[in-house]
Amino acid sequence: MPDLHDVFSVAHAATLGGPGWLRQRRLAAAEAFGTAELPSAGEEEWRYSPVAGLHLEAYLPAPPTGGNGPAPGGALPGSLRDRLGALSALVVTCDGQLVSTEITPAAEAAGLTLRPLGEEPEPVAALGGVLGEPSDVFGLMNDAFCSAPLLLEIPRGARLAEPVAIVNVLSAASLAVFPRLSVVVGDGAEAQVVNVLVSGEVEVFAAPVAELDVGPSARLQYLNLQELGPRATGIDQTAATVASQGHLAIGLAAVGGSYARCRVDCTLSGRGATGDMSAMYFGDRDQVLDFRTFQNHSAPDTNSNLLFVGAVEDRARSIYSGLIRVGAEARGTDAQQTNRILKLSEDVWADSVPNLEIENNDVRCAHASSVGPIDEDHRFYLESRGVPPDVAERLIVEGFFEEVRGRLPVQAVAAGFDEMVRAKIGPDR
Repeated sequence: MPDLHDVFSVAHAATLGGPGWLRQRRLAAAEAFGTAELPSAGEEEWRYSPVAGLHLEAYLPAPPTGGNGPAPGGALPGSLRDRLGALSALVVTCDGQLVSTEITPAAEAAGLTLRPLGEEPEPVAALGGVLGEPSDVFGLMNDAFCSAPLLLEIPRGARLAEPVAIVNVLSAASLAVFPRLSVVVGDGAEAQVVNVLVSGEVEVFAAPVAELDVGPSARLQYLNLQELGPRATGIDQTAATVASQGHLAIGLAAVGGSYARCRVDCTLSGRGATGDMSAMYFGDRDQVLDFRTFQNHSAPDTNSNLLFVGAVEDRARSIYSGLIRVGAEARGTDAQQTNRILKLSEDVWADSVPNLEIENNDVRCAHASSVGPIDEDHRFYLESRGVPPDVAERLIVEGFFEEVRGRLPVQAVAAGFDEMVRAKIGPDR
């Protein structure tokens, strides 16, 4: 098997093209990757993860944009398009290549910009302005080998009536793709964004990165849908910053992947900023679903509220590690963190590790974590009233998700994901 750094090489990064600044960024990242090592489960941010079992040398990086790309008509699954509903704009990529872009006249009139980076002069720090330097080797790979980074800009004061959707489809076996999205929401603007990662039955690897920049008094609802196939590996990172009086709602919805990891860093950088996170996930078979969150309060009077709710059955594994970090200047912070995991089989495993790091005394912070099986009192209550055991259990599981179900952003789209979770629960449960 070829060496990892021979496959993901500086030479390949050089073939991806683009303007000079983008080529230079790729080459610098590829050179840094050439001397980097994969993380280990001994590192705090990768504790409990099966990262040592990844064999990235088994994948090939996506080819340069252009050439024999996929046909637009076959890239987007029809059922997914139906679930997305009415949209202000839709971008589809397939196997790392941009397939199609659709923007409604109303969104164009509102000033929405949605395009590949590099087509014209770019805003300052269009890439890396929120994330900063890559935090690990997968961030370096995204910088080096992303062939079609996208920029979504919502101008000052604009309010989009319908969501914007970016759908990344993985269809070719043994391929590694690195989607990249930068979202900039101007002062006082409002938008909803859905970012989707979807694949079929093929063995693929994806390491997407999203950067969210929410301006003063702006509002952004951002929903990350992870619908990978059973043989896919996904390592996802989202980094966000929220300015004064801005509001960001981040939702994670995950049902797929063999190993699927999502890291979210939300920094409340302006006074009065708010950042809410919610997640709904269901793992079965031998899946590993891995979530890492960082609620960073760096300004006064900021608020964050996190609620993650998931279930695992068969031999699946769930990992959650979250940190509320309150800086010395962040007086008046109000931060909450809750993670709940329901174990539906004896052979599942769940880790839940909440953490606090507080440098100011004038704060309100709390965290809660629960991991356990179905409450037998609830089961007995339903069965004692004539509900069959399998139906009773299904009703309890559905009720377990009820609190987070209504909190997910972009509810018009999240409702469709809820049906996927119900399908996993199954009629016989």
